Amino acid sequence: MNLTAIPLALPLEGNLVVGQAHFIKTAEDLAEIVSVIPGARFGVAFCEASGPCLIRTEGNDSELIALAASNAERVGAGHTFYVMLRGIFPITVLNAIKACPEVCSIFCATGNPVEVVVAESAAGRGIVGVIDGSRPRGIENEADRAQRREFLRTIGYKRR
Repeated sequence: MNLTAIPLALPLEGNLVVGQAHFIKTAEDLAEIVSVIPGARFGVAFCEASGPCLIRTEGNDSELIALAASNAERVGAGHTFYVMLRGIFPITVLNAIKACPEVCSIFCATGNPVEVVVAESAAGRGIVGVIDGSRPRGIENEADRAQRREFLRTIGYKRR
């Protein structure tokens, strides 16, 4: 078995969600989930693991659809999906994606540089995990904590 770390392309000023699902209707269902968010631009790619084994795509932004498909093709792991987002943060749709009946797991939801760790055997390829962002540089102090809390309130994710 071989392990490889494959860097994913991120959308400019955007985020991505990577996960595993189990059925051909995943691409369409994920697109329906994201499309109800006003202003959301997105592309979805899903790797079929049987039958014709195609990368299935959906979305409302041709650049993000192409980016999702390119990531899916480079990773090449069956039953994985890639959702490229612009105009919304993953937190906006993450619970709905997790609640999608086909979705088995989420590997990451990020705007950070990310690498997918892929295992390859004679049977095919699968995602083992992800490397998401940088290593910690220390533990926050009181000033860092205050800055974090203010930031979350400024962007509307926490109340005053």
